[in-house]
Amino acid sequence: MLYQQYPSVLLENAVSEFSKLPGIGRKSALRLVLHLLKQNEEEVELFGNTLIRLKKEIKHCKVCHNIADTDICDICSNTNRDAGIVCVVENIKDVMSIENTQQYKGLYHVLGGIISPMDGIGPADLEIDSLVKRVEKGIVSEIILALSPTMEGDTTNFYIFRKIASFPIKITTIARGISIGDELEYADEVTLGRSIVNRVQFTDSYNKKH
Repeated sequence: MLYQQYPSVLLENAVSEFSKLPGIGRKSALRLVLHLLKQNEEEVELFGNTLIRLKKEIKHCKVCHNIADTDICDICSNTNRDAGIVCVVENIKDVMSIENTQQYKGLYHVLGGIISPMDGIGPADLEIDSLVKRVEKGIVSEIILALSPTMEGDTTNFYIFRKIASFPIKITTIARGISIGDELEYADEVTLGRSIVNRVQFTDSYNKKH
């Protein structure tokens, strides 16, 4: 067994936990843990308790599935937003990215992922049925399909299109100013904002051409 160069098992355990975070290697994890050790006990307790409260008390909006402090998120409860337009996104980070553009004033629907057979993710694993139910209520006049322009994103777009195409609503998709294969969170705000404003009609033929 190789000797782990940690003077403390407690330190090693903490580093192991931090290194489980995305993009955090063991060197970065060690740096973070040592930083925490330099803080006073009250600050470390506040840090830990904040994470515990986050996990225990965070909610998902009953309407759009965005994260929220209450049952209905601030966006869905905002009467100044256009409830007739719903932007369908993959995850919560995409909501934040679009909101940062300040170009969109409608509501959202967070799928919680995209269809990816390779990863074992099918339509039943996503919030697609709840989207259809929102459309069935007759309040929605336009659905914007704002998924990342990847093969999986296009597959999910097409599946949703087939599920709601029979309803008397407008179905659009973000303009392809974002490069194929890119994820929304990595698009700059100007490009993303323009792709929302300049959205185009989504059709069966559009999906097949792209």
